[in-house]
Amino acid sequence: MSKERVHRFVSKDLTVRIAAVNATEVVRHMQGLQNTYPLATVAVGRSMVGALLMAAQLKDDQMVGLLFRGNGPLGSVYAEASYNGHVRGYTANPQYQPANYDNGLSLKDAIGIGLLSVARHQPFQKQPFQGTVELVSGEIGQDIAHYLHQSHQIRSLVSLGVYLDTYGKVRSAGGVLIEVMPGVDEAVVERIQKNYEDKKPNISQMLLDGATAEQLVAPFMDGIPFEEIEHKPEVEYFCPCTKDRVMRALELLTVEDFEDMIKKAEPVHVTCQVCGRPYEVSIPEVQELKDKLHKESLH
Repeated sequence: MSKERVHRFVSKDLTVRIAAVNATEVVRHMQGLQNTYPLATVAVGRSMVGALLMAAQLKDDQMVGLLFRGNGPLGSVYAEASYNGHVRGYTANPQYQPANYDNGLSLKDAIGIGLLSVARHQPFQKQPFQGTVELVSGEIGQDIAHYLHQSHQIRSLVSLGVYLDTYGKVRSAGGVLIEVMPGVDEAVVERIQKNYEDKKPNISQMLLDGATAEQLVAPFMDGIPFEEIEHKPEVEYFCPCTKDRVMRALELLTVEDFEDMIKKAEPVHVTCQVCGRPYEVSIPEVQELKDKLHKESLH
């Protein structure tokens, strides 16, 4: 299966820039790794899509991280994406289930009142640029738009969608980010807003129906000439965690900890807290770590 990429567009007069993506496969991959239930899937999925769209407007090797921290039962939701198409995401409570789904898959109560912190990382930069704003809705897209306006004075429209089937599995995921630049004709801004209100584009349904990136953008930009600009990086679910890193983390344990694991005679299962990828450490590997720790203690 060929990988998707974030498609970038610009209005002919260069005052509106747009990014659109079909992120179905990476959101589906996240759900498979973390076994997220419906609300968590939607929250993490939308956050991943939003991060991908924002990162596509950065420069090579730059990254953006989105941390939603609310007082709702989901706790925190994090997503990180790079200009090069790498993305990952997680929530502190992936198996959260509400008492009922009377409010559908609305995230407002699940995330609650809180803050959105955005970090932009650049290569060779010790500290990332960070900005924090209050959550205005908990629905991810509106909060990203609020952040862009408050922190960068960029007016934007962010439409994100994750569609789940009756079993709660991801069927489609994607989004559109439209940003208007300083000097834009206000008539253009009004036209985009009117298009959005009149047409009410449903991103996840359009993707389910096979829409291309350009077709996702078209309803928003009706009457405003635009064209695609080159952006080659392919989208991939990626986390720098490895089995070696897991093994190095386990080296912080004591000889007694390793002895308890060996007594149980069962492989040790470790999950990366950031991406949800599971790792298995065999008993012989635990024994090896214990022997190494014992040798070091003799020196």
